[in-house]
Amino acid sequence: MTLTPETKEEYSAKIPALQVLCALGWEYIRPADCMKKRGGNREVLLKDQLIRALKKRRFEWNGEEHPLSTNAIEQIVREMSSPGLNEGLLTANERVYDKLTLGITVTEFIDGKKVQPTIPILDWDNPENNLFQVTEEFEVLNTGGVYSRIPDIVGFVNGIPLVVIEAKRPESGNPNKSMVDEGISQNIRNQKNDEIPFLFSYAQLLLSISNTDGRYGTTNTPAKFWSKWREEEFEESIFKKIKNTPLSDDQKEAIFKDRPFKMLSFFESLWVKEVMPTDQDRLLISLLTKERLLEIIRYFILFDSKVGKIVARYQQTFGIKSMLERVKKRNKHGAREGGVIWHTTGSGKSFTMVFLSKALILHPSLKDCRLIVVTD
Repeated sequence: MTLTPETKEEYSAKIPALQVLCALGWEYIRPADCMKKRGGNREVLLKDQLIRALKKRRFEWNGEEHPLSTNAIEQIVREMSSPGLNEGLLTANERVYDKLTLGITVTEFIDGKKVQPTIPILDWDNPENNLFQVTEEFEVLNTGGVYSRIPDIVGFVNGIPLVVIEAKRPESGNPNKSMVDEGISQNIRNQKNDEIPFLFSYAQLLLSISNTDGRYGTTNTPAKFWSKWREEEFEESIFKKIKNTPLSDDQKEAIFKDRPFKMLSFFESLWVKEVMPTDQDRLLISLLTKERLLEIIRYFILFDSKVGKIVARYQQTFGIKSMLERVKKRNKHGAREGGVIWHTTGSGKSFTMVFLSKALILHPSLKDCRLIVVTD
């Protein structure tokens, strides 16, 4: 039997994306269940999941580990719930980013003594200690309360919406119109003051996918700077394995429960054979593997006073990772080896230097480094 190709977003982009994310270990949450957790379409945090993650947190004091008190957990939830959009989206987003990467200082009392530990919101070193969850049709009421916008897919880490994805069909019917461009346009539109900026005050990675193509950006990224990704670490076998990882019965039940039965039949017929990964799959796997997503958020995002918020391109990311590996190694004489990265004009060398500096400072074994900047 020959399957008739489907071009609608559900068939070509959204469900394949959800299947890949489930294969990467993300937990799927039905839209109705997600709305219950949110308590309405004005809220974008999954507070119960943030609390669940924080209950696992421990801080060290006088050589002993202590759990967070209820008051400390409530303080963190309050701070994460108020990004401060009155100062503008980019300022709010930077404030959230600082809390994600630097942690939040809370007040605790141990044996009657006041202590103020700084608590990480995400466990950067142990990705599996975080809650990775994904939902679809994420309805958010606009700032004026007049209408809603509905991003196709939203990814949460510890209840915080860090990933927003627009999924489009591959072909528009118009040779001069790119569906990926349309997804980018929707992401940019939704960030406007009268749209749903509250969601984007938390978002760190934005994607537009269309089965055969995909690009990524971050909050405030102009359309012309949304980029493709070329993977340099994952072998082809990894893409194939993840693409062909079957959904569990529970995952199928959750994803297809609110859909026509014919859709489940279509995909079950498709998945009985080996399916080759598409460019959409490669982008999702490259950026949204748990460890990779945390790595990009922590090391490869920065805020610039002139340009705004920037997420590294693939060549900057892999170049910096190679530099870190080089710097960590010593030769038989105990000295570190040098090296050169070649850049062309306009290739982003200044930002590469800033990304490298940030990565050096945050790296546990390299944070005592010294940086020398030479300008001409």
